[in-house]
Amino acid sequence: MAVALVWLRDDLRLDDQPALRAALERGWLPVPVYIHAPDDEGDWAPGAASDAWRRRSLAALAAELERRGSRLLLLHGPTLGTLQALAALTGAEAVLWTRRYEPAIEQRDAKIKRALRQAGLHAESFNGALLFEPWELATRQGDPYRVFTPFWRSARAAWRAPRTWDAPARLPSPDEAGVPHGVPLDDVLPAPRPAWDAGFWDRFVPGEAGARRALAHFVEHALGDYAAARDMAGEPGTSRLSPHLHFGEVSVQRVAAAVLAAGEAVAAADRDRFLAELGWREFAHHVLHHYPHVPGRNLDPRFEAFAWANPSPAKLQAWREGRTGVPIVDAGMRELWHTGWMHNRVRMIVASWLTKHLRLHWEHGARWFWDTLVDADLANNTQGWQWTAGTGADAAPYFRIFNPVAQAAKFDPDGAYIARWVPELAPLPVPARFAPWEHPDLLRRLAPAYPRRPQVDLAAGRQGALDAFAALRSPAL
Repeated sequence: MAVALVWLRDDLRLDDQPALRAALERGWLPVPVYIHAPDDEGDWAPGAASDAWRRRSLAALAAELERRGSRLLLLHGPTLGTLQALAALTGAEAVLWTRRYEPAIEQRDAKIKRALRQAGLHAESFNGALLFEPWELATRQGDPYRVFTPFWRSARAAWRAPRTWDAPARLPSPDEAGVPHGVPLDDVLPAPRPAWDAGFWDRFVPGEAGARRALAHFVEHALGDYAAARDMAGEPGTSRLSPHLHFGEVSVQRVAAAVLAAGEAVAAADRDRFLAELGWREFAHHVLHHYPHVPGRNLDPRFEAFAWANPSPAKLQAWREGRTGVPIVDAGMRELWHTGWMHNRVRMIVASWLTKHLRLHWEHGARWFWDTLVDADLANNTQGWQWTAGTGADAAPYFRIFNPVAQAAKFDPDGAYIARWVPELAPLPVPARFAPWEHPDLLRRLAPAYPRRPQVDLAAGRQGALDAFAALRSPAL
């Protein structure tokens, strides 16, 4: 049987896996291969938290393949030379993969496809990550969408749910074609020493089976109240599927199908609100494809002249470590450090504090999230930071400045989220947890280790941001 290399990247699954499906349907013996090549990723090589997740996901995928009679071939990069050498060694006729949309990866993959085809191989890529390819949706003028609402309206009108594909119970073994074994997982991605990621796995189970369980749990227990509960920081109201989607452990088509299959058991408002969140993920990838400069530059060019503050290492480090003196901000940053994840509402709050009250460039935050989030996705991370900073596609206006005290009172009304992640504030009565500097006697007696005041006065920080924005809008003299 002729061999096809099924080149896996951020599509670490067998279910609804288009490259694997194509190999089987065309009569090739699929050889699943993962090539670790962080140097190919340009300025955005995966961060530490991503690598910690990827290591476990690869182990889970290898076990799933072995259970079906196949195996995962793990190799080091550089990618093109490794694929060429492996194809020559195995006599492969084809190399199949699912597409990625990061700028450096798109450029690399185009070169790889050309080189493989020039060598006489069948090289083909598939959509395995999005509902629509970025070139399939456009405005009436033929331009990319930069505003979410018309984008999503167009997408919903055009979307026809495809039939998803179930992985077969058995797969042919690469041993049949004399395919060699690769390198051990520990040589590709060693386990963290010390195990700083231990807290991640209390919340998440990487791998395809973990993704299926997370999806089923969400549909059964949280989808029915999603519209109301998704913003509540202390409640399990979100899907927590983002890392599974980023690593391709479940397809977005499978997720959408599961939500729609809930039918009348779930109110339309809850179902539609969650599908719109999938739409924001889609929108972010489309923006990244069409505007590949956005990971390092403002989409709105006006902000190239904005008076960002000079970064104070002490203030930036205090923000990273959850020592800002603003409880909801500190809670979010500590949750991130301990679990590799942060509630989406809190992500906006901590980003607003950094880019508005501290007036630091959003890339400082984007880089920190990139290294510490298990769901660090270049499209979503960039879109989220530029949205909050007011510099990106369909962004909140810069003058929209979250008041972290009001946000905490609204989205953590019982103070449970703050008490969990900033336990030194747990002895304070609930109202004092939101703005402890307003209760100096209580703070001194019950939480002496917590900062006496925020790293910047809330009113002064807000006014500084507004003044900088007003100067940006004023015509030059």
